[in-house]
Amino acid sequence: MAGLGSDPWWKKTLYLTGGALLAAAAYLLHELLVIRKQQELDSKDAIILHQFARPNNGVPSLSPFCLKMETYLRMADLPYQNYFGGKLSAQGKMPWIEYNNEKVSGTEFIIDFLEEKLGVNLNKNLGPHERAVSRAVTKMVEEHFYWTLAYCQWVDNLNETRKMLSLSGGGPFSNLLRWVVCHITKGIVKREMHGHGIGRFSEDEIYMLMEKDMRSLAGLLGDKKYIMGPKLSTLDATIFGHLAQAMWTLPGTRPERLIKGELINLAMYCERIRRKFWPEWHHDDDNTIYESEESSEGSKTHTPLLDFSLYSRTETFEDEGAENSFSRTPDTDFTGHSLFDSDVDMDDYTDHEQCK
Repeated sequence: MAGLGSDPWWKKTLYLTGGALLAAAAYLLHELLVIRKQQELDSKDAIILHQFARPNNGVPSLSPFCLKMETYLRMADLPYQNYFGGKLSAQGKMPWIEYNNEKVSGTEFIIDFLEEKLGVNLNKNLGPHERAVSRAVTKMVEEHFYWTLAYCQWVDNLNETRKMLSLSGGGPFSNLLRWVVCHITKGIVKREMHGHGIGRFSEDEIYMLMEKDMRSLAGLLGDKKYIMGPKLSTLDATIFGHLAQAMWTLPGTRPERLIKGELINLAMYCERIRRKFWPEWHHDDDNTIYESEESSEGSKTHTPLLDFSLYSRTETFEDEGAENSFSRTPDTDFTGHSLFDSDVDMDDYTDHEQCK
């Protein structure tokens, strides 16, 4: 073959372009193989949780269903491995799991599957009436409240959501790609909301429906430790996954102002669950009294959430503080315990307040 010097200009351009494309393809293939090797999966007797990548604001997930599923696994104390490959299930769902080479999609079906295979049951303390109430509330949250959150996240508050979105790979085009992904998601959400029916209402009407759902949850929780009483249930994973979005992913929005203001019992509930089941999820406002609109935005920093190759709550958790070493602060009860502490008995607190 003659040297490049004897070829016409268009052949030189063709050779150089082809070489560059081959080099780029080889590099991408190498990176994919490296990533795959680093995240090699073995679903034998292990739960592999497929979900979206962690956002960059310190919250585990911008998806209520992904956060619900991972929180459930921690509540049930089931060791699992995260996989952030971004691949949807055969049904087009996220999250989904692999267990002994079986693939299950949809959080309700995943929980049913794990209960059957592993014998776990967070609802064993619930009677028939409580189970019925729990299912009804679950459907209100997942089939109604979810869409109002999605509207706030991906339509009304899209610019803030875009800042939190994390895409694997990064690179010079990450900002452009993030913008494209967000606007595609916005279009999908608006179309699906219209098909659902809730998207046919005005913005004020959508937020009115959201507020009614949040007030219903606040009324159901009351001063109880968890939604159905003193013991955890699957419903708590569901509600936490959704309310956490209002708490930590929607700055300055109506749902954030509501949950951190008038419906503060929901904020305290979210804090109890976060502190108990997400020990590595540190938040800068741990000791903040809500209603703090004047707190400066510049003082807020976000610690990246750690990812465990194999997470087990039993092996990761530490005892929560020592018993006789507390100081009284505005957000502690009469015993000195933090009102956000998962060990606080809210009934005792209420009885004490009534006796004053």
